[in-house]
Amino acid sequence: MKEHFQLKETIVTIVGDEFSHIKAAKDAIALHRAKLESYILRDPYFKITLEPHKCSDDAPEVVKRLVRAGNAMGIGPMSAVAGTISSLAVEAMVEAGASYAIVDNGGDIAIVNDREVIIGIYAGNSPITDIGLVIEPSSRIRGICTSSGTVGPSISFGMADAAVIFSDDVSLADSAATALSNATDIGRGAVEKAFDIVKDVPGIDGALLVQGEYMGMWGDVPKISRADVRYECITKG
Repeated sequence: MKEHFQLKETIVTIVGDEFSHIKAAKDAIALHRAKLESYILRDPYFKITLEPHKCSDDAPEVVKRLVRAGNAMGIGPMSAVAGTISSLAVEAMVEAGASYAIVDNGGDIAIVNDREVIIGIYAGNSPITDIGLVIEPSSRIRGICTSSGTVGPSISFGMADAAVIFSDDVSLADSAATALSNATDIGRGAVEKAFDIVKDVPGIDGALLVQGEYMGMWGDVPKISRADVRYECITKG
């Protein structure tokens, strides 16, 4: 089963085997969005800062995850919001009994899969097209998060067509993808240099970067295969 779901700014594709698992994800998204919105009313700066931030001891779990991830990468907490919501939704699906669950929040994906899955990489106008990542089965939730300076509405200060991070910490993967995209300039040398921003961060397993005609990889990256990446299947508004 696959369902496209939107709640305010959150636009996701949810994949699972049972309706109850899909519902668990939607309920989790609504719950954690509400908690985040309530916290932002107390601390409006939380939503707009591009710098590391602190939160109160009584902050909800979604806020604490955002802060940890943003601070790990030296950027603002909202850099991790899409991946964090994806992760909390998949966690709710697993609690509901799912062994196969995917939530794609605008390219920030949380996944647990009891079967092989191929996830396509969309890199805008880059000539590097129709490639996918082969995600082997695993019982743990993993993050595959993508940021771009040339695709989509998110704030980015770099020139990456696709900056992809792999981590079991989905929030960290989201913030790190933003940081990697921010660090990317034009050219082969710039692609190689950009990985310096993630190499020494604990919890990041690997990274893949597409900039124009160049593609680079660092760390533990899933097998790459040919894939029919269809624009209409991309989660977007």
